Amino acid sequence: MAKEIPDLVAVARTGTGKGAARQARRNGMVPGVVYGGGVDPLPIQVPFNELFKRLKAGRFKSTLYNLKVDGQDDVRVICRDVQRDVVKDLPTHLDFMRLRRTTQINLFIPVEFINEADAPGLKRGGVLTVVRPEVELVVTAADIPEKITVDLTGLDIGDVISISSVTLPEGAKPTIDRDFVIANISAPSSLRSSESDEEETSEEEATTDTEETTEEE
Repeated sequence: MAKEIPDLVAVARTGTGKGAARQARRNGMVPGVVYGGGVDPLPIQVPFNELFKRLKAGRFKSTLYNLKVDGQDDVRVICRDVQRDVVKDLPTHLDFMRLRRTTQINLFIPVEFINEADAPGLKRGGVLTVVRPEVELVVTAADIPEKITVDLTGLDIGDVISISSVTLPEGAKPTIDRDFVIANISAPSSLRSSESDEEETSEEEATTDTEETTEEE
């Protein structure tokens, strides 16, 4: 279920505006701002190297952080935007939102598939086609799930896995009301080709039989 909340260390910025932001970047920092929570926005800066490492690790914008800034109380935040240089694609500015433990937010949660060895359809050569590797859920800030687990045990070729057939983490619900598809087990290409050939053969035989019947008449 919910994983440990990692710390993110930042430094308060004394200046704002484009000039202060450029100075922060020259000093090896990425400027940002923390907003929400019923208090004034807080200008901050995060060490570029640390931020770049977290961005490369993935899921930066869907991870809840414990923001630590000298002279400020620790606060839980989530990144709402990462602005990047259009040429170098490097981060140039960050927007964080403060969260209370009871705050509900929309996050994309990754889907993990387990017990592939126990799926008859996959044993027969079927292919697991993942339609949604992530699912957007409404979750509580105090209990953000690390993943959604889909059990493939007993699934055969042609079976479809929809959101209604998956056990979601407690307190989480999809942002989409309809029963959408997450994945399915499709037939292997060789089997599909064989079925297609059989259909074509059947059509040809039916056509031949019709022609012969017409000639006899």
